Amino acid sequence: MKYHRQYLGFEQGPIRPPSEAGSLLIRVTRNCSWNQCTFCPIYKGSQFSTRPIEHVLNDIDSIYKFITKIQEQIPVFGGLNQDLVNNLYQNITEENQQAFQASLAWYQGGMKSIFLQDANSPVLKAHKLVQVLQRIQERFPQVERVTTYARSQSINRYQLEELLELKAAGLNRIHIGMESGSDEVLKRVKKGTTKKEQIQAGQKVKKAGIELSEYVMPGLGGKELSRVHALETADALNQIQPDFIRLRTLAVPESTELFTEQQAGNFIKNTERETVQEIFTFIDHLTCSGAELKSDHILNLLETLEGKLPDDKEKLLNTLNFVLELEPESWVLFQIGRRFSGFKDAQFLAVPEQRQEAERIRDRLGITPENADHFIDEQMKRFI
Repeated sequence: MKYHRQYLGFEQGPIRPPSEAGSLLIRVTRNCSWNQCTFCPIYKGSQFSTRPIEHVLNDIDSIYKFITKIQEQIPVFGGLNQDLVNNLYQNITEENQQAFQASLAWYQGGMKSIFLQDANSPVLKAHKLVQVLQRIQERFPQVERVTTYARSQSINRYQLEELLELKAAGLNRIHIGMESGSDEVLKRVKKGTTKKEQIQAGQKVKKAGIELSEYVMPGLGGKELSRVHALETADALNQIQPDFIRLRTLAVPESTELFTEQQAGNFIKNTERETVQEIFTFIDHLTCSGAELKSDHILNLLETLEGKLPDDKEKLLNTLNFVLELEPESWVLFQIGRRFSGFKDAQFLAVPEQRQEAERIRDRLGITPENADHFIDEQMKRFI
């Protein structure tokens, strides 16, 4: 574990969950402590390091300073308007630009949530994270939610008492990228964990009273392991009983090891219809109680597929059945409308002008039922 002692100013990392779009991003570590997953292109070529806690605390203090300045000048300018922003900009040095921009965006968003970056903040000792959380509580007592990504191994290294300390200090949601509950799939994609370890970590988070958001990657098993991927992942989540289950459909950009395996014929990617069938199997075998299933990502074909289990399970399955029963021409138009025009679900097919828009794209690009998945794969790579 490496770190840089010199304070380089306020930092923000490259990613956060879509559900944290309005959150202030506080960077605790840089990049990913594992960085070996064959499907992930994000941190490749980047070295992992931890930031000294005093640097993280400096970042929090910088945001506090700018938020205070904004609030002090609101009475003079009558609200957050362009005159206020212009006045504040006059006194911002170049090295403080990023902190000011982050402060301004967070203020405009209501200052309700904070996300700790990058990919695995709990790789730090618990007492160090507690220091960060306590400074957040001190500076921003109005914050309602503080969250982070975590790897299962990092959670398992914590004692339950340490997770309870983090909870008491203000950490109230953890996002874990389970991806799959199948040991065979996990091994093939070099996830560096097992089904048992994922279950242990999830149960420990829940026992500590921290909200748990588990991420699942439909399609990760490819054609060969599609069904076992669905069944084993559902089984793992049934044992964990998370608060949120979030779908992130597999895309295979050319910079990943999985793309190399695909080119060599060692990994055969699902068609989109096969992935929807896999999601049906997965949801059909979920017995979670109280979990919210979310499909809140642009990679997902069905972005509006969401509901609370078990009450909405039948509705979710009916939605999947509806698209699975589309005849080939309508299925391709659904793919096109979703991937090229941004329609959220298949209901646009019943709106003449929207269906016609998809038809125009189909004709212009020469998309057919036979080549549609190739076009969709290329489009999805742009979303990562």
